[in-house]
Amino acid sequence: MSLRFRIFLLMLMSLALFFGYLNLFIPETIPYNFDRLHIFLFNLCSGGSIILYFTEGRQKVSPKIIVFLVMAIIYAIFAFFQIYIPVLIITLVLVAIVESSRIKKFSFFPFDFFKSKVPVSAKFHQASLLCLSMGLVISGLVILNNEYFFILVSFPKLQLDTFFLGFSFPLSLITMSLLFSLMKDNGRPIRWMKNIGFWFVNLGVIIFFMFIIFEKLMPQVFVTSILFGAVIMILYLLVRLGDDLQQKAFLISGMGFLLYTALTGILYIVYEMSPDYASENYKWLMRMHSFASLYGWNLCGLAIICRFDDFPLKLHSYTLIAFHWITVIFLAPMGMYYKFFACSATVCFVVILYTVMFTKGTTDSIVSVSK
Repeated sequence: MSLRFRIFLLMLMSLALFFGYLNLFIPETIPYNFDRLHIFLFNLCSGGSIILYFTEGRQKVSPKIIVFLVMAIIYAIFAFFQIYIPVLIITLVLVAIVESSRIKKFSFFPFDFFKSKVPVSAKFHQASLLCLSMGLVISGLVILNNEYFFILVSFPKLQLDTFFLGFSFPLSLITMSLLFSLMKDNGRPIRWMKNIGFWFVNLGVIIFFMFIIFEKLMPQVFVTSILFGAVIMILYLLVRLGDDLQQKAFLISGMGFLLYTALTGILYIVYEMSPDYASENYKWLMRMHSFASLYGWNLCGLAIICRFDDFPLKLHSYTLIAFHWITVIFLAPMGMYYKFFACSATVCFVVILYTVMFTKGTTDSIVSVSK
């Protein structure tokens, strides 16, 4: 990845985090939801562009990726200001770009999902692209319903901000693709375990999302528990079968963040089931959950892709990992309540990004792009 593009991504991701804290620094009379920019700039703009970059598998950033990034930023700005007609138009452009990349690399229909001999890393890669385009389409349909047609009005969770959070899932899937690409293929039982992990993760998240829409709390706990078990199995496979590379250390740390998000998610649902539940009383827990997901787990995969051809990097991996955990688990959530911690978390996040993005590499990575 070119130096200029890495600089731009660093600025964009850092700005995304700061927008999550902006409500501390502006008057309450300003009616806009800055969390939308917080989510969009990281997940859709930065994350979506990096997924496409990984899919093309070229050192140079193509004009298609630049168009996607520019259009995604415009999309984010219009969605932030709640001007939805341009958002709907841009949605079509973004979906066309993502699907053209997916079909070129894989196929129109994802037949590979059902073939046991296709590498699971390739399945997760295609699922990431498919999820990105589906997230855009679903968000567009929700806009049409909630702003113009009002066909479905009976579900309180059928809100635009709920579906905007779904843009995090493609990032999670591309990180899974990286993770499985590091694993050796040690016979049929291991291959079956990998495929079970693929289906449990994908179907589990889809079913979980449906239970959120229908506000079914006990089924949410059940599905989340299954996902937690699947993540533990995948972590076991990574530790046992993963090549001993610097990337492996970052991905194991990322899996730790993923387990943390599962536990905090289960805890939040348990609180929801209590008779005196009020969402404003548990925002701290949801913030801990979301920061670990976005800036912990997802960032690990995106950072590896950005330096894909440069590993190993000349840095002390475990020191950086410890600094990453302190920033995401402690400083970032505290920043939602105190300006000092908001500024500290932003500075630390910039330091982490700068270290990963610009530390000199020593040799080419041996990890290959899926398929």
